[in-house]
Amino acid sequence: MPYGYNGKILRVDLSSGKISIDEPDDYFYRTYFGGTALIAYYLLKELKPGVDPLGPENKLIFAAGPVTGAPMGGTGRNGVGAKSPLTGAFGDSQAGGFFGAELKHAGFDAIIVEGQSPKPVYLLIVDGKAEIKDAGHLWGLNTAEAEATVRAETGEKLLRTAAIGPAGENLVRVACVINDLSHAAGRTGMGAVMGSKKLKLVAVRGRGMMDLAQPEKVKELARYMVEHWKDWALGVNDLGTANGIRGLQASGGLPTRNFREGQFEGYEKICGEAMRDTILVGRGTCYACPIHCKREVRVGEPWNVEPNYGGPEYETIGAIGSLCGVDDLGAIAKGSALCNAYSLDTIGTGAIIAFAMECFENGVLNSRDTDGLELRFGNAQAMVQMVENIAHRRGLGAVLAEGSRRAARQIGRGAEKFVLTIKGQELPMHEPRFKQGMGMGFAVSPTGADHCHSIHDTLFEKDTVDMVRIRSMGVRIRSMGVLQPLPVQDLSLDKVRLCFYDMTMRHAMNCWVTCLISRWSQEKITEVFQAVTGWNSTYLELNKVGERAASLAQVYNLREGFTSADDLLPKRMHTAFTSGPLAGVSVDEDQLHGAITAYYGMMGWNERGVPTRVKLAELGVAWAADELPIG
Repeated sequence: MPYGYNGKILRVDLSSGKISIDEPDDYFYRTYFGGTALIAYYLLKELKPGVDPLGPENKLIFAAGPVTGAPMGGTGRNGVGAKSPLTGAFGDSQAGGFFGAELKHAGFDAIIVEGQSPKPVYLLIVDGKAEIKDAGHLWGLNTAEAEATVRAETGEKLLRTAAIGPAGENLVRVACVINDLSHAAGRTGMGAVMGSKKLKLVAVRGRGMMDLAQPEKVKELARYMVEHWKDWALGVNDLGTANGIRGLQASGGLPTRNFREGQFEGYEKICGEAMRDTILVGRGTCYACPIHCKREVRVGEPWNVEPNYGGPEYETIGAIGSLCGVDDLGAIAKGSALCNAYSLDTIGTGAIIAFAMECFENGVLNSRDTDGLELRFGNAQAMVQMVENIAHRRGLGAVLAEGSRRAARQIGRGAEKFVLTIKGQELPMHEPRFKQGMGMGFAVSPTGADHCHSIHDTLFEKDTVDMVRIRSMGVRIRSMGVLQPLPVQDLSLDKVRLCFYDMTMRHAMNCWVTCLISRWSQEKITEVFQAVTGWNSTYLELNKVGERAASLAQVYNLREGFTSADDLLPKRMHTAFTSGPLAGVSVDEDQLHGAITAYYGMMGWNERGVPTRVKLAELGVAWAADELPIG
């Protein structure tokens, strides 16, 4: 068994009630690491093509990484994956908090949930032992109520949970998995898969500790993080991820009113400074992390928000705030809390509501469709009510719970032109006409639009030499040979090269399952892996796992019938802004197509986005070529 791992993967068959343990060898762990790559391996190896994402044949995988649970900042995350019920493609999301570390301390590196229970159940894991428990009394509860109930009845007050609320139970296609009440594996609908299996939550308590190859070196690196995090993360400690709202507003890149505009007149009421100075009551964190970037808020009447569900981060503020034209920070906090209580992806939920608002304002929907609700941009009460309606599939909420692409098909009357999705997944809160490399990343993402493995062009528009202290991501790329700054609105071959390096690194981090905010340098993250695992890893090896994961996910999507024709941006992104700092700016379709084709080539894929057999062999996964469709 390698250091850093337990050498055990838990299998739980909910159809039969059977629980078993796989014990992979060192080669398996060093090839797939954890997170995205491990998920892709099992989905390709064990799912038949074309399975129903909400049927018993789908598998739900909770995957930690090699350094998850090591006592240092950035190691508290875990991945969650399955075939996505939202897109029908590769489904994968990551969450922070304490659940992933607790799973490792309880003796397991991952959980594979198979089959479908005939009744509600939950999975209890305590110190290496797992059992399936009845959850009939938990079904219908929100995530906080369910967690509190399980803690009380087991007597394990320190157990950690990955749970769903009513949205997951109701198979809402943007339902997510909530760790520890305030950390979401938000994208691709993993909460709906969990609900389809009648699995209410996974509760974990582990009193063990990881076996580390070099314990003293790990302590030294943990001290380094404590001593240096302020060099790059002080802004997110103070303001959370909402620290960039003012900059986005100034640049014209703040998604507003369903991406019709790039500036929001109410931005000062919803920015990080406004939250800090009004409703913020605490700064939460993840396992062993000194940064404390999470928000904890309290709001009085009429919204009544308590801090147990944390507080809104940037993506949430963008999605249910500016994207919906809402400038009431209390209402945004309420919507955020409801999403965590009900297990809804705040990005997808906000984007779906913004889609419906634009439909309403253009006469595609009317008050009869909305049960009298004035579903207009800026209506905070309507936004909060639609969060409720989507989670419980009430009225129009039942239609919107299918995601905006499916909803538009059902609504008809021209609703499709207001849909902003890629592969069926709603866009995150980053404007592709502003960050054009990120737009390309959205287009080629195996999960549909996802900002967590796409480049942020703004990090590289200035000389990276000047970014050493505060932009360690820029330093990473400079050390790979990208030496010159590049414009934000650029899709040149130089930008594609930059995207290739940066996106590969981000995919890798989702396999290591480390935090993007922690921003370890290449040298330090290599030291971390060597100290934890004892492997003689180089950064080349660590980065290759990202390339491997992205190619495996691409193979999975091709097997499910996706093609290069699905790698595109919504038509709105090819329409220029008419006002603001980005007036006249759009994404040129021909340039985008050329950039995507170039990215395929750099990835070792052919012009149709198909990984070549030679490339898969170079990545050590030659077996995956046999999963590619013929023709």
